[in-house]
Amino acid sequence: MKHVIAVGSGKGGVGKSTVAVNLALALKAQGHSVGLLDADIYGPSIPIMLGLRGQKPDVEANGRVTPLEAFGMKTMSIGFITEESQAVIWRGPMIHKMLDEFLSRVEWGELDYLVVDLPPGTGDAQLSLSQLIPLTGAVVVTTPQEVALSDVRRAVSMLNKVNIPLLGVVENMSGSPIFGEGGGKKAAEVWKVPFLGAVPLDGSICKSGDEGNPMVVKEPTSLIAKSFFNISNQLTKILPEREAVTIDQVS
Repeated sequence: MKHVIAVGSGKGGVGKSTVAVNLALALKAQGHSVGLLDADIYGPSIPIMLGLRGQKPDVEANGRVTPLEAFGMKTMSIGFITEESQAVIWRGPMIHKMLDEFLSRVEWGELDYLVVDLPPGTGDAQLSLSQLIPLTGAVVVTTPQEVALSDVRRAVSMLNKVNIPLLGVVENMSGSPIFGEGGGKKAAEVWKVPFLGAVPLDGSICKSGDEGNPMVVKEPTSLIAKSFFNISNQLTKILPEREAVTIDQVS
């Protein structure tokens, strides 16, 4: 894995998983080899968004796991190994162990990018990931409201504490007076990091996620898809050259 990019947010409900899925697929469309890890242990949504609901990965006799694939991209989620209605009530050590297995036992192969969908807020998963694998950095997703600054502040504080570089800010649900304006750009200015771009508010993005057919794949020429391609372009420009992290370096 050359780059491990975490996608996080200071709170839930900002479209973090939608951004993670479409960003990963935008990188894939650019010709990169990409994997997507759903680290949102308590609320996995990647199986639905990628049209893999109810599917299970193959586990070999030696314990190695073959990840599922969607749109040519490898992916793994707790949602593939638990029932959809099953509540996951785990303490930190269990989360750490599961994430360790997702990184070390899953056959990711050679990847240019592993995109990791973090749980919202701050907690055990973020700490565990920082201990298990060298992350290139994190992208923080926020919304246009100015109050979003306080949410980004919490996310940045958490990233600093676990030594994960902040790569930039993405503003989701942009362009509607209902949600205000400029919060994402202002947050990026305050923290002196790149503003990677804005994703317009459009009901079709929610519908495509529910259908398991993300906008970057479903309507690649749409304004929404173009916003994700722009974000992925901005991200790849700022990433440093990096040697691949091999499986035996994980954990």
